[in-house]
Amino acid sequence: MRLQWTYQAAPAKVGTFLRQMGLSRAQIKRMKFHGGQLLVNQRERHTNYLLHPGDQVIMVLAPDTVSDQVLPYSAPLDIVYEDEWYLVVNKPAGSASIPDVAKSPDTMANRVKAYLIAQNAESTAIHVVTRLDRDTSGLILFAKHSVAHSLIDAQLHTERFVKHYVALVSGTQPLPAHGWIILKLGRTTDFYMHRGVTANGKPSVTEYQVQAQTPQAARVWVTLHTGRTHQIRAHFAALAHPLYGDDLYGGPLVGIQRQALHCAALDFWHPLRQEMIHLTAPLPVDMQTLATTLGLAFQN
Repeated sequence: MRLQWTYQAAPAKVGTFLRQMGLSRAQIKRMKFHGGQLLVNQRERHTNYLLHPGDQVIMVLAPDTVSDQVLPYSAPLDIVYEDEWYLVVNKPAGSASIPDVAKSPDTMANRVKAYLIAQNAESTAIHVVTRLDRDTSGLILFAKHSVAHSLIDAQLHTERFVKHYVALVSGTQPLPAHGWIILKLGRTTDFYMHRGVTANGKPSVTEYQVQAQTPQAARVWVTLHTGRTHQIRAHFAALAHPLYGDDLYGGPLVGIQRQALHCAALDFWHPLRQEMIHLTAPLPVDMQTLATTLGLAFQN
């Protein structure tokens, strides 16, 4: 795998430029000593070589380290976006994002591993950039190399990397049309996975807009500004608006067999293509059906 740029700034050393592009000293060192290559205008150079505007810089990455802990599992994969560096898939509800030794080997990471092998990919290493709860559906992002992973990981929870969700929430009091939920979240004394508002919790920020509302329910468009465990579920439960199907947080167990939460859109700045990528995933059938039952269906 290679990274390529056209240098356009004032004269500077290659090493300085690479660090400005987000590469760490360790990654540059690994490239130099573990099978990679550094080219400027098709000629191999050292990191102290002086760049000038218009120079073509190519960094051939060292081979990635592949873990045997993620075993391939052949199963359908709904690919929403793919290029040389990244892969975005639409995860169905009921599938875990990453393996758990005590559970089924059918996770999205295992499926992606099988897909990369079938495609004769340059690297079959699995780099999970984002993940979702087992029973949350929607978009998750994988990187195809550790360097691509680190470049985009630096963007998480910034304005250059934003995830949007659709949630179907309960509650007898109407929600304001637009709101912010700014409540600290931490572990509670309940089930070990449960999160709640705690004095010593981590700062957590959720923004929402109401798309449709009835006296008993609302369909909300949610934007995460932090990424805490169960953030959306815990925040809306704290407002007495738990998600439908969410038994862990007291949501109504009617009309759906899992929490009514779907990662519907992903916006991120592609660090190698140098452009914004906007991706969407349609609402799954179970949430469409529940929305219709609750009087929250999308209007044509």
